[in-house]
Amino acid sequence: MRFALQLYEEGTAMTHTTAGHIFVGVTRLLEHAATVALGLVMIIIGLGLGVTMIMLPVGVVVGLLGVLLVIGGLFARIDER
Repeated sequence: MRFALQLYEEGTAMTHTTAGHIFVGVTRLLEHAATVALGLVMIIIGLGLGVTMIMLPVGVVVGLLGVLLVIGGLFARIDER
């Protein structure tokens, strides 16, 4: 009991809350899901542009950027440490 009171007086107790960790986890999940969804939309747009011969170069670029976004959304992890 005495040890717990000493921690509280020094200011080291309760520095991390569970709600903060849950919020960060949900935010990261939503960011990745939005990135994957945007990448899939770009892939579909790239396929649509690639059908016409005149827009083929633009369609290839947009489609490949979409693929990169999907891969990045699934596998990339950026830590702030």
